[in-house]
Amino acid sequence: MKILLTNDDGYKAENINCLYQELVKDHEVWMIAPKNNCSGMSAAISFLKETEIEKVSDKIYSVDGTPADCAYFGLLGMVDFEFDIVISGINHGANIGNNVLYSGTVGAAIGGRKLKYPPIALSVASYDCKDKSYIAKKSAEIIDLIVNSSKGYEGKVFNVNLPDICEDDFKGIKITTLAVNGIPSKPLSVKSSDTITKYRYNLSGEPIQEDHLTDAKAIEDGYVSISILDYDLVNNNLSENFKKFL
Repeated sequence: MKILLTNDDGYKAENINCLYQELVKDHEVWMIAPKNNCSGMSAAISFLKETEIEKVSDKIYSVDGTPADCAYFGLLGMVDFEFDIVISGINHGANIGNNVLYSGTVGAAIGGRKLKYPPIALSVASYDCKDKSYIAKKSAEIIDLIVNSSKGYEGKVFNVNLPDICEDDFKGIKITTLAVNGIPSKPLSVKSSDTITKYRYNLSGEPIQEDHLTDAKAIEDGYVSISILDYDLVNNNLSENFKKFL
């Protein structure tokens, strides 16, 4: 396959480089990833500025922009062929529940949803996982699994979260729904003058316990979670229902 590999942690991040080394064994891989850490950027684009792209080495590029920029420029301007798939990750830290709305990892993957294979966003529930090489190897296996069974998933994104495990700890894979997070913690504030206060984000809300299997619960129990996200954006059934109301 021709793979566009990106992330939101930056092209120097350990996890993406481990995955790159695993994928190039069997595929043609172009790493087009942010120059700097862009966590929390969602699908934002650098609309009002020129974006600098640097060739780091053969098929590895650094983009001074957002994760979604990487997908956009990679898919539409940097090569003279069409990629088969966009793979985003492996993110340092899980992307589960409501947090997928803000995830730069998922935001980059969205741009590849019209390709031959549905895009895959990969994350591991650790900022410094115990066995990066195993996580990369298992991620490559999951990518092959999805690619080989992905007909009929146009407009969808596969969101994969791995627990922080070694090979001997692997329990299996669960197909999950997104957890619903509770109210997030209040923002942290630091008063810098009488008229200015600086704020920063605090912790996300804890996942709410539900009677069905969520991504948060699967990770907590030590399983790999796969959630299928729908980005068709328009629900024709709901539109028809509202027409009747009007």
